[in-house]
Amino acid sequence: MSTSDMSASTASTGPADPVGQATTDPADGSPPRQKASAPRRAGQGRTGKVLLGLLAWLVGLLFVSPLLWMLLTSLHAETDASTNPPSFFAPLTLDSYSNFFGGGSGANPWPALINSAVAAIVSTLIVLVLSTMAAYSLAIRRIKRWSDVLFFLLSTKMLPMVAGLLPIYLVAQAFGILDTWLLLIIIYSAMNMPIAVWMMRSFLAEVPVEVLEAAELDGARLPRVFMQILLPLTAPGLAATALICFIFSWNELLFANVLTSTAASTAPVFLTSFVTSQGLFLSQVCAASLIISVPVLVAGIAAQDKLVQGLSMGAVK
Repeated sequence: MSTSDMSASTASTGPADPVGQATTDPADGSPPRQKASAPRRAGQGRTGKVLLGLLAWLVGLLFVSPLLWMLLTSLHAETDASTNPPSFFAPLTLDSYSNFFGGGSGANPWPALINSAVAAIVSTLIVLVLSTMAAYSLAIRRIKRWSDVLFFLLSTKMLPMVAGLLPIYLVAQAFGILDTWLLLIIIYSAMNMPIAVWMMRSFLAEVPVEVLEAAELDGARLPRVFMQILLPLTAPGLAATALICFIFSWNELLFANVLTSTAASTAPVFLTSFVTSQGLFLSQVCAASLIISVPVLVAGIAAQDKLVQGLSMGAVK
């Protein structure tokens, strides 16, 4: 194309249209077209944020409402808590909490709470130590057929818990460890080990291998690499894994109800004592449930920041 032809073409099309103005197609004379949309108003963005905030508050209240209902029911007398429909404006009282701590019935909840705390804390520590070492060999220093090992651990969770109840009872009876802390610690450790290995493996996979290799080149041995490099880098993952294992151990009822009687009875087993042949003491059950839930809530609030970081460490980026 010659220079004169290019000039003629440029003159026919005209200068570039400003943004937002309508233009006509010079070829077929079609109706005007809008080049760009009108700018978005600032008020629309603020309204959307307000509506999104209100929706978040509604969803939060929806999830918290059962807990608030339990709290209100626990502060009512048994006669008011059992009415249908419930009496919202009934007089408030702390009798249910007094009865939980043995004020009226004489029952002592502290042995059950101590048993749950010991079994949950010790088993969680054991699981953290073993799962971290197992995850190290599956994520960083991979063994042969490491994927088969992961799926074998996952397959152990497919067996229903009630299916292994009778064999565990017979083995514990043969070794004489029924109704002991040792039995609960072993069961809770085995119960939480598969999920802990899977979680820790995903967390350790996020650690740069170059950092560990640099430490080894500087002369650091494996225990020092673990304590000074690996554990600080995976602290959020450790907190998330520990909290989940603690919650699972604290809330476990089936094995504790069957394999313990008095000496090692846990808090969930003690909670079932409020359901008697005389009926369900609703106010006392709500009060006991709230008190038993306090350790889990405290642990969750204390590890809130680490929990959020840990749950996002193994996510797909």
